[in-house]
Amino acid sequence: MAGIELYTAAFNDHAPIPKRYARDGDNISPPLTWSGVPDGTAELLLLCEDPDAPSGTFVHWLVTGITPADGRVDAGETPPGGTPRTNGFGDAGWGGPQPPVGDKAHRYFFHLYALPEPVALPADATAEVVHRMVDKAQLASGTVVGLYHR
Repeated sequence: MAGIELYTAAFNDHAPIPKRYARDGDNISPPLTWSGVPDGTAELLLLCEDPDAPSGTFVHWLVTGITPADGRVDAGETPPGGTPRTNGFGDAGWGGPQPPVGDKAHRYFFHLYALPEPVALPADATAEVVHRMVDKAQLASGTVVGLYHR
């Protein structure tokens, strides 16, 4: 399976996420750029999750219906054609990192999936539901990881 190259100018892979993108900062989504979207992609799906959250994997950003092409999204914007879904805070769109004070750095996985057909997620989709529905169906994916602690 081919991979999507997913990159952010905001931080290096497996490096700290600047506070401006955190919930206790400006709470804006980081810019992203991607390439390598395969032919036959009907839509892209973006998921940002924190598997280190005390209550289990926490959804920070879920966007479906993203235009199936190489592309980019600026900081604080929704990816082209995308529909922001409900995050773990109960809001539509980005909800920045907010790990408990004193926890070691949490990992924030930004996954971009190329899907052969649109996915029908439930309104309150958890990270586990997203993975169950897209992991086997995906044509390709790309991941970038950021770290954050308070």
